[in-house]
Amino acid sequence: MIIESGPLTNEFKCQNPFVYTMHHVDHFPAGDGKLEPVEKRRGGDDGDIDPKAPWRMYYGERVPGFPAHPHRGFETVTVVMEGTVDHTDGLGSSGRYEDGDVQWMTAGKGLQHAEMFPLRKTDGPNRMELFQIWLSLDGAKRMVEPAYKMLWKEEIPVIETKDARGGKTKITLIAGRFADKSAPPPTPDSWAADPKNKLGIMLFELEPNATCKVPAGTETMKRSLYFYDGDRLEIGDTPLTEPSYAFVSADQPVGLKNTGEKTARVLVLEAEPIETPIVVHGPFVMSSADEIRQAYKDFRETAFGGWPFDDEEIYHAPDQVRYATYADGSTNYPPQR
Repeated sequence: MIIESGPLTNEFKCQNPFVYTMHHVDHFPAGDGKLEPVEKRRGGDDGDIDPKAPWRMYYGERVPGFPAHPHRGFETVTVVMEGTVDHTDGLGSSGRYEDGDVQWMTAGKGLQHAEMFPLRKTDGPNRMELFQIWLSLDGAKRMVEPAYKMLWKEEIPVIETKDARGGKTKITLIAGRFADKSAPPPTPDSWAADPKNKLGIMLFELEPNATCKVPAGTETMKRSLYFYDGDRLEIGDTPLTEPSYAFVSADQPVGLKNTGEKTARVLVLEAEPIETPIVVHGPFVMSSADEIRQAYKDFRETAFGGWPFDDEEIYHAPDQVRYATYADGSTNYPPQR
């Protein structure tokens, strides 16, 4: 049963415990060998963020992306379908992830980080597509120590199903469980870390004429479906002919049917809600307006541990392979298959 639905923008409407979900699609030009676009452009005082433009520099001056900025009280889950992201934070972590990898970062009591989009291809366009999902922490855990984890695409389960007519659906399981598969564990203080919260993040890809079901959850779960790519999808008996969101009842299975001629792609976010208040202002997610004011005060006074670099726009070498270095100095790489 659809409770609410409407058209999609690049910033998705969300339900507790999800705060924001941003869908970035950029058709970047070729890189110049130094990770910068061959076609130079600059934004105004508010950055280069026009959602109608084919590509944006965002707040980067040399490389597209988001130079050093603070967060507190929540988590970012960055799902990269295509393109490259370079991460650096003020606590000593860094990494490069791309083309199917996911970064899970708990801001907790506060940190600064940079997220840059280096243009590695020099012989043609650099298309980028990613979701950044803001996930609230429980009120009791807003001030935990920050944490960061890479979920390499080689570790993320991909489940393929067939309907009675042979129609195929591929489900990429970023968080939670589907069928007999479990996603890699998130950071330890995440709302997703406790199985009783039933948090799921899944990408469904239905080939034309394929059908599948999202299994039933509980009466108290919040379940959000985002039809973000394709020309026609039915959710239950409701046809959608444009990118749309739908909040649906979670206590019964949800049928999906691709009635279009293109692959239909759907993001599913679901979880038991967080009972403590969720208050959002700028880059902070806290439990009260007073805590938001304190976050701004703390950042002005401490810079959340500082930014130990001469430049706020940090990105890695053109030939750097995918990696993750953590605040304790340890480094890991994608598993070899």
